[in-house]
Amino acid sequence: MSDMQREITLRFMAEPGDQNFGGKVHGGAVMKWIDLAAYACAAGWSGKYCITAYAGGIRFVQPIHVGSLVEVTAKVIYTGRTSMHIGIRVDAGDPKERQRYLTTHCIVIMVAVDNAGRPSPVPEWVPVTEEDKYLHASAIKLVDMRRQIGEEMEAHVKGFPPPKG
Repeated sequence: MSDMQREITLRFMAEPGDQNFGGKVHGGAVMKWIDLAAYACAAGWSGKYCITAYAGGIRFVQPIHVGSLVEVTAKVIYTGRTSMHIGIRVDAGDPKERQRYLTTHCIVIMVAVDNAGRPSPVPEWVPVTEEDKYLHASAIKLVDMRRQIGEEMEAHVKGFPPPKG
């Protein structure tokens, strides 16, 4: 696939309907934008429909103000057999100015699926630059950390009563 797209930036205007009770953009709105950018990036890389398997390590660094231009940049940083780890960076700022500031960052794992909804192979991404090699190595470390966190979280899930019904 010669037209694979590894990186994409989506832009949104932070609207009054996006604000929380404190008057800033609601974290849920930011998470929706992140998911949209991750999907567009993964679909552009794989050429397939993709689903979100994991979103984690989200850090809300600074608030986004209503009226800001928000830029969500998504970049493939690691590929598995059917999955793509997407690094996300969210920047925002006054649309009348060029300057943007970091507001949020995280990792999203997307899985390519076929028409029956089964995981489907994706093209391998091979890092070339030193920065890409660093991101790739970091993604591999995060896989191990997620496994450990998942094991720890099992205790929390088991602590909840089963649903009634």
